[in-house]
Parts: sequence; structure tokens; C-alpha cells
Amino acid sequence: MISKNNELLFCALGGSGEIGMNVNMYGSRGRWVMVDCGVTFADHQYPGIDLVLPDLSFIEEQLDRLDGIVITHGHEDHIGALPYLADELGVPIYATPFTAGLIRHKLEEERIADRIKLRVIQPGQGFKVGPFGFEFVPMSHSIPEANALLIDTPAGRVFHTGDWKLDADPVIGKPASAEQLTAIGDKGIDVLVCDSTNVFNAEASGSESTVRTGLMETVAKARGRVLVTTFASNAARLQTLGEVAEETGRALCVAGRSLDRIIKVAKACGYLRDFPNTISPDEAMRLPRNEVLIVATGGQGEERAALARVAAGSHPIKLDSGDTVIFSSKQIPGNEVAIGRIQNALAGKGVKMVTEKQAHVHVSGHPGQPELAALYGWLRPKLLVPVHGEMRHLMEHARFGQAQGIPNALVQTDGDLVRLAPGKAEKIGHAQVGRLVLDGDVILPADGATINERRRLGLYGQISVAVAVTKNGRLAGAPQVRLQGIPVEEEQAEFIAEAEDAAAEAVKGSARDRDRLREDIRLSVRRCATRWTGKKPIVDVLLLEV
Repeated sequence: MISKNNELLFCALGGSGEIGMNVNMYGSRGRWVMVDCGVTFADHQYPGIDLVLPDLSFIEEQLDRLDGIVITHGHEDHIGALPYLADELGVPIYATPFTAGLIRHKLEEERIADRIKLRVIQPGQGFKVGPFGFEFVPMSHSIPEANALLIDTPAGRVFHTGDWKLDADPVIGKPASAEQLTAIGDKGIDVLVCDSTNVFNAEASGSESTVRTGLMETVAKARGRVLVTTFASNAARLQTLGEVAEETGRALCVAGRSLDRIIKVAKACGYLRDFPNTISPDEAMRLPRNEVLIVATGGQGEERAALARVAAGSHPIKLDSGDTVIFSSKQIPGNEVAIGRIQNALAGKGVKMVTEKQAHVHVSGHPGQPELAALYGWLRPKLLVPVHGEMRHLMEHARFGQAQGIPNALVQTDGDLVRLAPGKAEKIGHAQVGRLVLDGDVILPADGATINERRRLGLYGQISVAVAVTKNGRLAGAPQVRLQGIPVEEEQAEFIAEAEDAAAEAVKGSARDRDRLREDIRLSVRRCATRWTGKKPIVDVLLLEV
């Protein structure tokens, strides 16, 4: 749909009705701008897949109307899809220096950096993208240079928060300015598009600076090796851990490629200036156990991250009885089983574990109700559009906002095409949305044939049958059967013999048409498998004519 001259349209292609994969489209005067382009991480429903990408068909079908991509901050759920989708979109990307540095690294890894226009904008600097005027408004979050967007459009002014919190004493950067936000509100905000992640939290998120005491006390008490796992992008937490290492007399070891990248980009942008020199895992293992502090990725249970490998004993870093692991991060919903698996493995080694439930070692990067109420008071928006949350978060955010005095709230989810202005905001259509998956180097539909077949293989197993026949359709030799994932372990030889007999019988009684013969063999072998196992596995027939 093309917006009319005086209309302001909004459409989330990801991140509304779900956590992660944030993509938001704003349209006016027949032009579009994209805000953020993130990924989410795959779970068990996508076997063999690590990353899930947004389906951008809605805008790909009208690429000549897309003017640019504006990025609020550098978390994966806001920039992670750029290395895989930005080249095809073919428009400039606008970001502040730190975020641009992270994006540049990703584009270089995919060898497309020279094809993407990455435009670096200083915080507070205004810029134009098509008919839209933008200004980055600094906010606090668990990554440097998190920004809200003040968007001037032909139909009104929008304040798009991105991910944010209020932190009066941030470890890195300056606190959000109540004066600046009040001044923005004084000029009028028609629409507030706002983070809903922690809307159920009755208390404020807390200052990042308060975590220092909890980490210091926990590390100081530890007698063996200490490993702290946190989000790699949380440069403020890294700054704190560097200080804790120095003050407790421990050498600092960093384990994880993403941590190395964050540290490199942060230093290039003027952050982490006093960060201590780090040592390698091999050097860390040669030091006395009470003289090393390790920072590692993997606190969300990621299978290939450093912590999972440490827990499995396949990493150069070794932990044993008397060592401590501090989870300086919050469990993301859906990761509980994976995290529990790692914690159980660590517990089996005698490792002590400390989470935010035992000590003050983490604060959230998203606003609780007091922070939301404060922002409403400063901006005084006419309309609230909750984003960045599941349906329960969006609905509660709409209720909370109106209870705090916002006149109107509109709950939308991925694909809802909304006219924000002029007049009453309303849904006027629906855009195609969905998920893609990154399978190795290939992008596939999340519910396409490949992934569905992989699910079936995982559920039912596979039987491969090779049958040689003569030109007139007679059996030319004994059929051969191979199994994958068929539950006949103790009687495998007997089952294979019966399945091969079933294939041979199917040839004897079948018509001479090759397609019909192949299908008769498939069904005969599958019936045999069903009698033995109660399941209907995938049966693949290779018919050879000799």
C-alpha cells in the first residue's frame, strides 16, 4: 500500500507480538523508511538453524520506494539481519559511531562492506531520509549509544524509543536528559512507539553502576577461578568487570569472539579507555586459580558459545570444584532449558553458580513501570503504540499507558498496516510477514520444504532402499536397506531383513511403470516399519535399472 500525501503509515515486520527480530516501517508521501533490521535466535522448532531472519517481502516488492534504514542501537535483534538482507535492499544505513562500527564488522565478515552505504551520524545530529526528518536522542540501555528516534513527518511527530531505560548514573555515556525530553514534549508528540519488554515490572530497572558492588563482593569471596558470563554487547558491564579484576588482583581473560569484537569497537569509539590488558585462555590456565577472572559468552545457553564448551570440557578453560560461575545476565524467555543444561553440567563438576537471585549481579536494560510513567510525563504523547514484546506485553502496555493518562493506545502486531495520522489511528490492511532461516550460507523459508522435511526426519527417521531391476521390471538382485533414526536398535538385522523382503515382494507384484513401482516399494517398506515401530518413517527409494 502506498501512503497518500498527508498520511503517516506504520507497519512492524518483526518485533510486535514477539521478542526479537525488530523491523519497523514508517511510510509517508509514497516513501518508506525502515527502523532496525534484527534477528532472533532459533529454538528446537528449527532443527540445525541458529538465526531466524524477518521476511521483508512487503518492502522488497516496492524497493524503489525505500529510502533508507535507521538503526537505534547495536543489539542483534536490531542489526543482526543486515549482513544477510541489506545488500538486496540497496539503501543507505544510518547509525551512530559505535553501532556503525558493529555493523561494519558484520558486513566485512560477509564481504559486502564495499557495497553498503553506511552513514555515521553523531548522537543529537539531525538528518533527512526521504520525507522524514530524524534526530538521535540518547537513552540508556545495556549497550553504548542506544538512541530513541525523534521523527518529523509530514503528518506529525513520532518518538520511537528503541530499547531504553532510565539510568541516573550510567557506567558508560550520559543519562537521558529529562530537560531534553520535556522540551521535545513541549513541541508536541503525536505518537509514542515504545519498548514494552518490562511493562509488568512494578519497579524501575535500576542503575548499571549498582551492579559493581554485587560483582565485587562475589568475586572477592571466591577462592578458585571465577568465570562471569554476560551479554557481549554490554560494554558497561565489561568496564565494571575490568575494574573488579584489577581491584581483586585477578588477571582478566576474555573468551568469545563477539567479546573481542565489542572491545575493539568500543575502544575505537573512545570507550573502555582504562580497560586492563587481557590474557589468553592458555595463560589463564597457568595462573593460580585465585588469580584469574574470566569473562565468557554463552549465558543464554548457546550451544557453540564459550560457556557451553567450558561446561562440556571441550574448551581450553577448565573449571572444577571450588570454582565459581556468575551469571551476570537475565534468562531470556525460551532459553531456560538450554541454560539449565549448562548449569547442571557445571554443578556436576562441583562449580558454584551465582545468579541475580543470589546476588545483585545484573540489572535490566528495559524500563519498568516507573520509567515508562516518567517518559509519558515528559513527552505527553497523544497516541501510544506498544512494540518490542509478545501480545501480553503489548496489551498490558496499552492498558498501563492509558491508565497513566495517554489519551489513545493502539495494539498492533507484525503485519498490521496502521494509519497513524491524520485522524484516529486505525488498522487499514495487512502486509505479508513471516520468518526466514539462515541454514549455513543459504536463506530459506522457515516453514518451507527443507525445514519441514528436516522436522519429519527428526520425528520419524528415514529408511533408504536401493532396488535393482531389469528392463522388463524383474528383480536383478537383493534389495539393500539402510536406516537412520529408526528405533530397532536391538533387532536391527531382523528388521532390515524383513524390510528387504518387503521391497522384493513389492517388485514381484507391481506393475512395470517405474513411478508406480517406486511407490509400491515405498509403501511396502513403510508398512513393515509401522508394524515394527508404530511410526511412519520417511522412505526414500533408489530404483536402478540394469
